[in-house]
Amino acid sequence: MSSMQSNSSANASFVRPATFFIKGFVNIPLAKYYYVFLSLVYVVTVLGNSLIMCIIYLARRLHTAKYIAVFHLAFSDLCGSSALIPKLIDVFLFEHQEILYEACLANIFFVFHFMNLQSLTLLVLAYDRFVAICFPLRYHAIVTKPAMFLIIGVIWIFSVTFFSVLVNLVNRLSFCRSNVIDTYYCDFAPIYRLACNDIFVHIMMGKLSFGLLICIPPILIFISYFCIALTLLKIAHGADRIKAMKTCTSHLILVAIFYLPILSNHIAALTTFFHPNTRIINNSLTQTIPPMLNPIIYTLKSEEVMQSIKELYKRSRLTFIICLNETQLFCVVSILLV
Repeated sequence: MSSMQSNSSANASFVRPATFFIKGFVNIPLAKYYYVFLSLVYVVTVLGNSLIMCIIYLARRLHTAKYIAVFHLAFSDLCGSSALIPKLIDVFLFEHQEILYEACLANIFFVFHFMNLQSLTLLVLAYDRFVAICFPLRYHAIVTKPAMFLIIGVIWIFSVTFFSVLVNLVNRLSFCRSNVIDTYYCDFAPIYRLACNDIFVHIMMGKLSFGLLICIPPILIFISYFCIALTLLKIAHGADRIKAMKTCTSHLILVAIFYLPILSNHIAALTTFFHPNTRIINNSLTQTIPPMLNPIIYTLKSEEVMQSIKELYKRSRLTFIICLNETQLFCVVSILLV
């Protein structure tokens, strides 16, 4: 455990550690294999979300307000995983379990910020489907590209402001007991519980964060789909109803795989005792698996994306010419436009 040091620029009552020690798993001999698995998850996440962003950028038919939100979701997934998994691999796979105090605060901000962006972007996509189905004649007048950029800009301002306040609250704590964080990354709750001064505001802020950012979005999404269901019941032709429902399936799956594990974990934590190792596995999978699955689901379940991939493939052929010259291997990539 690192010795505590007083911050000269702060009040004398504030004692801060030079580093925090991230505890992670307890007495699991094969834990490194789990971190290798998370490394593979990260690779798939990077490739999948990068592919979705490239397809949206290259395919002109996807240059719409809806796919601005989809692009933003892929970007948030990519950044969120990058804020969590590489540091997690470095901490545990390479046994660098001490993290600087300032780096830990930055880790809190970026992990929570991008997770919040994922949540709010799913809400924005629900709004898009709500307007498209409930107000089809006004859709292109309401959900415009400038309007979508404005919504995403407001989301960023809100999220950056909210989590800057959250991190500042942590920075006002005095840590005079321990610097060992009983989890797998710099999480807000395990850190403020290490403080020896009053943490009432931090407890309330934690509850506000969960209610505002994790509970309210799925409630609003549920309300939007309830309105969508009522509208679909009014459609006379069954084929039109099914066609409208298909436009919602990929989004509904994304909502389910994002919110259900998070809510289930919190409900289970309140009602059942979890071994710390079980809690770490549940929470880490909850944070890392949805960003990996999102681009796969959007690719396979969205006809517009699949059609765009086919069009891009037809427009260009990728030819790989591999040349072997003694001990050197040269690969020349040429793109032949059809």
